[in-house]
Amino acid sequence: MKRTTLSLIAVATTLAAVTGFAALTAPDGTVKVPPVATGPMPVERSSLLCPAPSTSEVAETDYTSYTPAGKGAVGAAAKGDTAAKAELKPAPLAATPGGTPAKKPTAKAPGTVTEPGKPVGAEANGGAAPALTGAATGALAPGWTVQQTTVVPAGGSRGLLGVACSAPDTDFWFPAASTAKERQDYVHLTNPDDTAAVADIELYGPEGALKSQLTEGIPVPAHSSVPVLLSTLTGEAPKTDVTVHVTTRSGRVGAVIGSADDKLGSDWLPASADPAGTAVLPGIPSDATSVRLVAYAPGDDDAELKIQLVGENGTIVPASAQSLHVKSGMTASVDLPDLTRGETGALLLTPSDPKKATPFVAALRVVRGKGDKQEVAFVPATAAITARATVADNRAAGSTLTLTAPGAAAQVKVTASAGTEGGTTVSKTVTVKAGTTTKVTDVVPAGLKGSYALTVEPVAGGGPVHAARALALPQDGIPMFTIQTLADDRGMVQVPRAKQDLSVLDD
Repeated sequence: MKRTTLSLIAVATTLAAVTGFAALTAPDGTVKVPPVATGPMPVERSSLLCPAPSTSEVAETDYTSYTPAGKGAVGAAAKGDTAAKAELKPAPLAATPGGTPAKKPTAKAPGTVTEPGKPVGAEANGGAAPALTGAATGALAPGWTVQQTTVVPAGGSRGLLGVACSAPDTDFWFPAASTAKERQDYVHLTNPDDTAAVADIELYGPEGALKSQLTEGIPVPAHSSVPVLLSTLTGEAPKTDVTVHVTTRSGRVGAVIGSADDKLGSDWLPASADPAGTAVLPGIPSDATSVRLVAYAPGDDDAELKIQLVGENGTIVPASAQSLHVKSGMTASVDLPDLTRGETGALLLTPSDPKKATPFVAALRVVRGKGDKQEVAFVPATAAITARATVADNRAAGSTLTLTAPGAAAQVKVTASAGTEGGTTVSKTVTVKAGTTTKVTDVVPAGLKGSYALTVEPVAGGGPVHAARALALPQDGIPMFTIQTLADDRGMVQVPRAKQDLSVLDD
């Protein structure tokens, strides 16, 4: 999501600072950089940010922190790396643009992970649980994952809210946000660094950019979090569908939108994958009663999209909507009633004209239940898993992993970790047929106690795989649920190899 373009010299300088190798500038102005190593190496540091879970006094929040064993952990001498840490610290709530005073956190951060392959759980109850910033180093850095799951049993924000804590960045897109009267959508900005960050927020409705106020130069103090209510940022009439664009002028932030609907409950809306000409939105439950697609084209060209459902038995074009026209700079949406027809699936968006692929971002609002027993979740477009992805806080009952192969057939290795309170790791190889979605519910640790993590690793030679995890915790007749898409954990990186080269000193 990076939007800053660095010169070759800046890139070389940055790499030298991070990896400890030297790059010199020759007299003719060229930069000679050592060749890249052929094999990837495990990252040595990972950062994650979690938003403040809820303001409700009846909220109950579970955290699960986990680093997968295997890649990276072995190379870093997993159990013998005494310097390795993976911990989160509270981030105070800073003053908002609307003038809400800053608050100090009154709850403790969750426990520290001590070794790869063993998840750690923690709880925080009430509305005082803070946002969290944290880092993992050494053997605990590659693939470090934290899941935040909150149950709010009653009140205006009732529901099951789940979010995978995310890495800091400088550019975020959020289709499917709203400024409607029945919605309370807050964008949470969290700064993990020692210096203040400055963020901008842009809003785009069905007719284009919304006239806004207090959206430029929003300060986010060091190690603090700022929630911003979207409806206060514009004087225009409420909009059902809004695309939010968050960028930073300086520094980095974590960004996620917390959405509460008066009738449909609440959940987190994570950022969409980077703008691209195609998109996959996985994890749509088989019993979804309402699915709404929202898309936005940030470039100069319109996007004409073909809509397909990748179900358990194949790929079809829904009868309710076969295409969506997305005008440049405007938010487009379409309802997809009776989309799944009893099959778990994923939405596949491709150019109607294969020769004209216009970049766009997209997300789904998914509803289960009927009447006053409805619950909502969001599914952003997500990239395919290239090496490994993990989702934590899975339960003995209620967790469903979905794997979608929109093109060629694929195989993945699915590993269930030990539980937070006991259990034995198990693995299974799953085959996903071309153009289908496969549902996985039977990979559970033997002797499970507590919650566990699921790790997905594609087997070489197959097609791309997109994944999501649905967690269902019904309560009082309400089918409470949340969906988290799985993103590659970027636990392995190409590391430049140092090499002595005195030729750069020649005249």
